[in-house]
Amino acid sequence: MAKKTHIKVRLVPEAKPDSSFFYYVKKPAGGEKAKVKLSAKKYNPETRKHEIFVEKKLPPHSK
Repeated sequence: MAKKTHIKVRLVPEAKPDSSFFYYVKKPAGGEKAKVKLSAKKYNPETRKHEIFVEKKLPPHSK
């Protein structure tokens, strides 16, 4: 089986991490960019403004 080239991460608002709105994005699994924490300026519909979203771990999976 081949190794994964991307991993899924969750972006949450930097100012309010407990917000109900977030984005899912793909991030490289290996290389230099994999070690850097992702941050992006995205639209937050709750505040109706563009804000900086930062990477957080995915919530634990329950079966």
